[in-house]
Amino acid sequence: MAIAWRAGAVIAAAAAALGPAAGGGVAAASAAGSSPGPATAGICVVKTVTVGHGPFGVAVNPRTSTIYVSNSKAGTVSVISEKTSTVLATIPVGEDPTAVAVDQRTNVVYVTNADSNTVSVISGATSTVLATIPVGTNPLGAAVNPQTNRIYVSDMFSNTMSVINGKTSTVVATVPAKGLPVGVAADAHTGTIYVARTGRGLLSAVSGKTGRVTATVRVGKWPYAVTVNPRTDTVYTANDLGNTVSVVNGRTSQVTARLTVAYAPVGITVNPLTNTVYAASGSGTVSVISGKTSRVTGTVKVGNWPVGIAVDPASGRIYVADSGGDKVSVLAACTS
Repeated sequence: MAIAWRAGAVIAAAAAALGPAAGGGVAAASAAGSSPGPATAGICVVKTVTVGHGPFGVAVNPRTSTIYVSNSKAGTVSVISEKTSTVLATIPVGEDPTAVAVDQRTNVVYVTNADSNTVSVISGATSTVLATIPVGTNPLGAAVNPQTNRIYVSDMFSNTMSVINGKTSTVVATVPAKGLPVGVAADAHTGTIYVARTGRGLLSAVSGKTGRVTATVRVGKWPYAVTVNPRTDTVYTANDLGNTVSVVNGRTSQVTARLTVAYAPVGITVNPLTNTVYAASGSGTVSVISGKTSRVTGTVKVGNWPVGIAVDPASGRIYVADSGGDKVSVLAACTS
């Protein structure tokens, strides 16, 4: 997944509360950065889809060719057909829906409702809400491990991560995550959960078996979103206030590179089949990063204040929530 947003007011309030030490430098852990790259990367916006007000999070179910978009200011989720690029359904959820995560095996969608302090559980088959689960305060991030049927939710103002049993739709554990946790990613191959402790500039690895933190590394200033490539065991963080993407070796928990991208990167996703990373920035662009070389290979202009971003590995299409334009941009290979 990918998440993003709340940059303005939340950043200002949280940073003030944490003081100047929050989100400090990476120091010796980081490698040399790279420039934002050339203006194009072989992909273009091929379509735009109008959704609800304030689109925020995006998730894709490749098995059903369906995209889910949370509309933060409308309290709804838009269901989009990948084949036709049309909205199939609009589902009412809680207040200020933010992150979206999909369990491909069960065809169930999980949406965090930041102002309701809940998670909505949606049937992908019927586009209806199956359950509403109370979690911590201000849930902003979500990730699914389909191997274990566990869902992980970052509770920003509770400084915790809620663990949900997908079978029972109940919270079965709460993991401490001090430092305003936001982004969450699950590596289904290793069972490791990665949570960005945004206010402190840290990324923590959590064992999916024990719920204990196994490693913590300083990544950059205000790491907001996280994604992981299970094929290479590499983790990427979008560092909002640093205008960078950090590359972390999942085996050693060391930062191997820090790449300069466009202003305010707040969403990030990876296509494991092509080993390509996509970072959405508030400047209105998506940076394309080679996972093989850890270099920015190009940028693509999208809509107004892009936030959440997701990719369908099968089709190669990328979906970006343009929060300022109430649209989703569809990126694919340029035809001309």
